[in-house]
Amino acid sequence: MAMRAALRCLSANFPPRPPQLSATRLLWRSGSPRTLSTASVLSSALKFTDKHEWVRVEGGTSTVGISNYAQEALGDVVYCGLPEIGQRLEQMEEFGALESVKAASELYSPLTGEVTEINTELADNPALVNKACYAEGWLIKMTIEKPEELDGLMDQAAYDKFLKSLEE
Repeated sequence: MAMRAALRCLSANFPPRPPQLSATRLLWRSGSPRTLSTASVLSSALKFTDKHEWVRVEGGTSTVGISNYAQEALGDVVYCGLPEIGQRLEQMEEFGALESVKAASELYSPLTGEVTEINTELADNPALVNKACYAEGWLIKMTIEKPEELDGLMDQAAYDKFLKSLEE
């Protein structure tokens, strides 16, 4: 009986339900204060070139695609010309092309490395580049030979600033 009364007193200090979290994420890194961030973890991990390719590094592999700005500028993509698996690329070397109903655009490697995978889905459905350029519309995966090259690429904030400079 005394235990039940004690639990009632204790539970009166807490809300009936735990608070619900929205779509925001709580990001915490060891050794740093906890912060609340509404930024997309995906976009914050991307690095961009001035040719509008993006790269996302996961382990020792990088995934490469084109930015939303580039896919909008191209229009409806109808063909993707991609390299062979095993092809070695130098940073900013041309590795393929995208063709749309209104333009064609060369693709440039953001890093030095070897192509380990190509997005075979794009052969049958090149419009994936338009529908989900940061997800299912990726182009190639490659190794990273020179990790220091990542330091020369733009993060999301720098890329946004770069895009604004193009409008001026």
